[in-house]
Amino acid sequence: MSATSPTDPATSAKAVSAGVPSLDVDPFSAEFFEDPHRIHEVLREAGPVVWLNKWVVFGIARYTEVHAVLNDPITFCSSRGVGLSDFAKEKPWRPQSIILEADPPAHTRTRAVLAQVLSPTAMKGVREHFTATAAAKVDELLARGSFDAVADLAEAYPLSVFPDAMGLKQEGRENLLPYASLVFNAFGPPNQLRQEAIERSAPHQAYVAAQCQRENLAPGGFGACVHARADAGDITAEEAPLLVRSLLSAGLDTTVNGIGAAVYCLARFPDQLARLRSDPTLARNAFEEAIRFESPVQTFFRTTTREVELAGHHIGEGEKVLMFLGAANRDPRRWENPDRYDVTRRTSGHVGFGSGIHMCVGQLLARLEGEVMLAAIARKVGKIEITGPVKRRYNNTLRGLESLPITMSPA
Repeated sequence: MSATSPTDPATSAKAVSAGVPSLDVDPFSAEFFEDPHRIHEVLREAGPVVWLNKWVVFGIARYTEVHAVLNDPITFCSSRGVGLSDFAKEKPWRPQSIILEADPPAHTRTRAVLAQVLSPTAMKGVREHFTATAAAKVDELLARGSFDAVADLAEAYPLSVFPDAMGLKQEGRENLLPYASLVFNAFGPPNQLRQEAIERSAPHQAYVAAQCQRENLAPGGFGACVHARADAGDITAEEAPLLVRSLLSAGLDTTVNGIGAAVYCLARFPDQLARLRSDPTLARNAFEEAIRFESPVQTFFRTTTREVELAGHHIGEGEKVLMFLGAANRDPRRWENPDRYDVTRRTSGHVGFGSGIHMCVGQLLARLEGEVMLAAIARKVGKIEITGPVKRRYNNTLRGLESLPITMSPA
């Protein structure tokens, strides 16, 4: 992974023009997915901006640059795709998102609608049910003792509250996780993961498209609330299903991987579980620290709308810039002891949910679910032990576990 010269003269000229090191790093490889932290350090130490030969894009892995790009949506746009594909040059694999893949002023209007639907007041309305369901789930798992913390907890809990809160029908919910995984895989390059996900996607896409329609959403759920904003004239009737789709895309996988990461952290850092047990009010912060530490969303792209100077390097118009959110969240320039999981750390500023106008639309839901689950664990669980092989789930954008066998003992 040392600096090299790209073989393509055109790409070589871009790297030379920008004055950045060229790296033979593939952030969409099995090697990277298994252990990104070693490569993150290579990326950060190579410079504030690097050139990635494999995919012919600029990369940024330090906190300062990642945060700056996330907070400059006019220069680094999302409407040309937040994956490797450039929508100015190729057709999106599906109708593009009117929230994630949109720029102001169009984004401002649709974002305001989702901010109303998923407001802090709306979260208060579901908090009691989410809390009771989390406590019941922990009681059930403690009675079992040994289980898989991914399938039986990190997936099972969100699937027990999120679809109901959205107002989805019971039938077909098994499509939700594969659909979300597909969406995040599709942000990557045309590798095997992306190709296979899209090839398998027809039933998942059909299910989600149907669930986004008004007649299939229960009254009072978040989905119906989005359609109500169309009645109020805030969005059009055609836009409402696309906004519901955004919630179904963003509301589950990041939560699943976030809760899985938190349990994995508490199992590996028993002193931090003890600290959380001594003060259950740290549950929210323990979840935030797990998001920083493991970064369930690892990468996103932006596209430059003009020639720009970034950290003293010249980048032309129409260039893809790959942000390494996971690397930024462990940048020692920003975080003290970044490779330590610490439930008392001041986590404000982490980019695990993004930053700026495109922060994760489902973040309040994810934070609520993560907090109440960790609070239940803090009150009820005395010990978490890993009892079998831990397996990674590979995805072009997400970092999470396929399997985490554990035994939980009561407090």
